[in-house]
Amino acid sequence: MDISSCGMLCEECPQYQQPCPGCEELQGKPSWIAEIGLNCCPFYSCCVLDKKFLHCGQCSEMPCQLFYDAKDPSLSDEAFQNDLADRIAKLKASH
Repeated sequence: MDISSCGMLCEECPQYQQPCPGCEELQGKPSWIAEIGLNCCPFYSCCVLDKKFLHCGQCSEMPCQLFYDAKDPSLSDEAFQNDLADRIAKLKASH
């Protein structure tokens, strides 16, 4: 299971392996990051580059404001909370 810094499973992403090798291998620079006007994923930047963690599950501040700021606007509040709980569980279970 390849898990990104933020708890997303790379295998669930439609771009994984075609052409994306995963956020970790790309050092937080997936193809979509430029589309939102950034140079690096904010989760990767905070977690890996700044705090030197493997993923957000190692941070005592999780879930931080980044998780709420990155909410998919197409999700209902309930769906977002369920997705967030799932990501948190995956991160806490990941070593």
